[in-house]
Amino acid sequence: MSRLRDLYREEVVPNMMERFSYDSVMQVPRLEKIVVNIGLGEALQNPKALEAASNDLTVITGQKPVVTRARKSIANFKVRAGNPIGAKVTLRSERMYSFLDRLMNIALPRQRDFRGVPRTAFDGRGNYTLGLREQLVFAEVDYDAIDKIRGLEVTIVTSAKTDEEARYLLELLGMPFAVD
Repeated sequence: MSRLRDLYREEVVPNMMERFSYDSVMQVPRLEKIVVNIGLGEALQNPKALEAASNDLTVITGQKPVVTRARKSIANFKVRAGNPIGAKVTLRSERMYSFLDRLMNIALPRQRDFRGVPRTAFDGRGNYTLGLREQLVFAEVDYDAIDKIRGLEVTIVTSAKTDEEARYLLELLGMPFAVD
């Protein structure tokens, strides 16, 4: 059992039930999945970039990524439908909790001039997306093994109906939100 899952059961659920006055424990929002993705526009010219990004994602998440492909052709970007343009990993259950724990307590504080993550990155349906400028904030990534610094996006999908519920859920789990 991960530390975050225990925290969710013992502290988050009672606090959320009290604050939002839910009738049942099953109404309390929970984390459903975390999607980590790297978009690679350069993969069209450099096929090795996709392989390198996939390796980085594997090291960071502990799971093999899926290659994402373009849905439409876009002439301005020289992209054809079906071209590989990124890689993503969907984490659930135990891996999701351990990744979130590492993200909040190890990776984010390692960023230069870190003052917290923005409070406004919610999508209106209780999901939170966070962009990281470099994959080096994760301790697992070997600095000498990377070919190029790439950004990645972390989307935390919750079962919350509103952004307020999702924000409170993530605050209770320990997400370091910036102070306004």
